[in-house]
Amino acid sequence: MHGAFITAIVFGGIVMSLAVIGVTILLGIRLIKGGVSSKHRQQDTEDTRTIQIIYRELSRIEERVDALETILLDRGKGAYHETFKKTPA
Repeated sequence: MHGAFITAIVFGGIVMSLAVIGVTILLGIRLIKGGVSSKHRQQDTEDTRTIQIIYRELSRIEERVDALETILLDRGKGAYHETFKKTPA
């Protein structure tokens, strides 16, 4: 169950990362392809802010995933040690 949860978090992070990369590439193509009018500059500014927010949130999610992995691995080690703990003879 925990493995599925971790897998879902990892794939969610990958999808978000790909989305950020895709938006960045599209913005780059749009800038190269045509001139930048004031309307486009305003839209680009908003897009840049959105990308920065997404990047910050992805960084926070990465920290949370790392913390969750640590917690789950520590719990797993504890369960392992309890299962194979030697009883006094």
